[in-house]
Amino acid sequence: MTDVNFVNNLWVLICGLLIFSMTVSVGLLEIGEAGKRYSRSLLKAMLITGSALVFMAFLGFNTAFAPTIGGIVGNPLYNGGVFLGGFSSTATGLLSGVWWSMDTAYFSTGLTTGTYFLFETASAAVTLALVGVVVLRKVKLEAFLAYSVVYFIVIWNLPAAWVWNPTGWLYLLGVRDFAGGLIVHAAAGAAGLAIVHRVWREEKKKGLKESVVVPNEVSPTWLTLAMVLLWMGWFGFNPGSVLAFNSSATTVVLTTFLSAAAALLSIMFFRYMATKKNPDLLYASNGILMGLIVITPLAGFVSPGSAVILGIIAGPLYLTAEKWFSKRKWFSDPISLFPAHFVGGIFGLMMIAFFTQNAFALASGNGSLPSGLLFGGGLTALNQLGLEALAAVVILAAVFLMTYAAIEVIAWAMHGIITDYEKEGLAPP
Repeated sequence: MTDVNFVNNLWVLICGLLIFSMTVSVGLLEIGEAGKRYSRSLLKAMLITGSALVFMAFLGFNTAFAPTIGGIVGNPLYNGGVFLGGFSSTATGLLSGVWWSMDTAYFSTGLTTGTYFLFETASAAVTLALVGVVVLRKVKLEAFLAYSVVYFIVIWNLPAAWVWNPTGWLYLLGVRDFAGGLIVHAAAGAAGLAIVHRVWREEKKKGLKESVVVPNEVSPTWLTLAMVLLWMGWFGFNPGSVLAFNSSATTVVLTTFLSAAAALLSIMFFRYMATKKNPDLLYASNGILMGLIVITPLAGFVSPGSAVILGIIAGPLYLTAEKWFSKRKWFSDPISLFPAHFVGGIFGLMMIAFFTQNAFALASGNGSLPSGLLFGGGLTALNQLGLEALAAVVILAAVFLMTYAAIEVIAWAMHGIITDYEKEGLAPP
């Protein structure tokens, strides 16, 4: 292994570990926003982590990141098949060599199979953790665990194969999503939407006119700790997505942190202007999250100045989305999956066509990406906007439909997916 490859592998391994911490941090976020009585969130976070490691190793890593079959799905039998080569000592990238897409023909970062597996599996795990914020005390834990099996083999993997795999059909068209505004955040919202739709159908069968709301019960200590850990975890999530330790990785640190800070200040300002009262810790936390989410799909393509502008926009965007979603009475969304991750992920993805500067994109390994409309991109930028919109429609529809089908089967096998609300202490409206 060359010195450059060694540094890249060490960097991405550290970033992968930071991302793994985010899955548990989402559990802490649930406790911080919904109260200590939801401590089962931590068990759910642990189960998601374990499920991700086992089922991504079993088959999911290949279906997402092996050379694709027709640009649709990674070859499940690549490099020895299941469990990253099974018992083989000669599987490429384990004891020697690099993962095929990390070689000079593609991304040329020299990452081994183990390094790349850890990083992408961590990303998959935190995505399901985001999906899981809508199931708080309402969905049977065993049903959600069964869903995770399908999720880590097919549902998360196909969109990843289409956009993040260099032989995926959307990647070859020119679609880019730097660290997962679509593949992680918006797709988590689409999956969550399918789950809450099933929950609402079962609630209606019980005679409810509105979906039972999981109330906020802010625990300041846990919420602050969760936000600090998530903000630190994003240090791995975005900069690590360069897949190398270079000047672009440090630039992405700046864009990520500046966007989050600008969104924090923005949401506090606009919330104060709307209410004439000092916003509370919950809004401060959601402002940070919204800034992090919005910058994620284009953190490696933009300047620090653009990151600040995007963060400022993120504040009122969250407040508007929150107001709209709060009027819907057929689901409960206590941790803001829809106004933050769903809306923020889509918005950030679309902003690729406006704020990208080719020099930054080139440094992050995405040199084919044109400058955006705000930086002289012209027709090529408009074309990029169309490509990103196409990817959003296709992937959100695919994730919703795959989740819908999986949950239907699980509900049939388990005689429904919702818990006994009376035992869970959830009162109907």
